[in-house]
Amino acid sequence: MGAARFRPTWRQALGRGLCLGVLLCAGGLSVLAGLALAGGVTAPPWLWLLVVAGPPVAGVLAGVLLRRRLRIEAGSDGIRTVTPFGAGVQPWSRVVDLRAERRGARTVVSVYLDSGASMQLLAPYDGGMFAADPRFEMKVSALAHLWRSHRIGGLPS
Repeated sequence: MGAARFRPTWRQALGRGLCLGVLLCAGGLSVLAGLALAGGVTAPPWLWLLVVAGPPVAGVLAGVLLRRRLRIEAGSDGIRTVTPFGAGVQPWSRVVDLRAERRGARTVVSVYLDSGASMQLLAPYDGGMFAADPRFEMKVSALAHLWRSHRIGGLPS
C-alpha cells in the first residue's frame, strides 16, 4: 500500500498539542487554587510556574512527536488508518461514499461503508487558525480519485 499518505500538517500537530497542554494547564491551576482555598495550602511560586509552562510545552512536543504516528494511507488495498494504538484497513470494496463534511469547527473526510457505518479520517482535515490546511481540497480530490479508480474501475468520463 502507499499510493497516497496523509497526516496532520505541522501547524495542525502544534495546535492540537498546544490545545491539550492548555487544557492540562487549566486543570493543574484549578487543583492548586482549590488546595489554596480549601486547605490553606500555598504552593511555592516555582510550582505555579511549572503548572503554567509545563503542560503547554509538553503538549506541543507530544503533538509534534505523535504527528509521525498518525496517518492515513490510501492504496490498492483500501484506506489504512495508522495510530499509535494500532492500525485498521477498510477495503475499497466496502467504501460506498467518500466526502468532505463539516463537523464542528472542522471540515473532515468521512468515509461511508456498505454496512451503513461511517468513519472520519484523522487526516486530511481543515479548520481555522492552527487547523488550516491550504492543500485540503487537493487531498480530498486525490482520495476521491483513488476511491473511484479502485472501486469503480476508473474515473467517469
